[in-house]
Amino acid sequence: QVQLVESGGGLVQAGGSLRLSCAASGSIFSINAMGWYRQAPGKQRELVAAITSGGSTNYADSVKGRFTISRDNAKNTVYLQMNSLKPEDTAVYYCKATTHLDYWGQGTQVTVSS
Repeated sequence: QVQLVESGGGLVQAGGSLRLSCAASGSIFSINAMGWYRQAPGKQRELVAAITSGGSTNYADSVKGRFTISRDNAKNTVYLQMNSLKPEDTAVYYCKATTHLDYWGQGTQVTVSS
């Protein structure tokens, strides 16, 4: 079992920045990859960024160059640094950890005003 706790969401003006954090606990040794997903009202949940245990990363085209995913293994925490935020980035952001199963956090709201 893996438990995930997200933090760092909030309200920001367009062009601003936020950093999301996802702290993992439990069977963290079995985590192969972690990622950030988001879901806007009326839309499907989509991948934003992911990072493997080896440090490889991938990003949605819509956030490349603006968002950066990173991890602090000592703190068992994954971060999503979001810069140059746009109103279309408004969504609930979820952290996911993948072992042989997927574990999800509770989500954190990010709202970008124009």
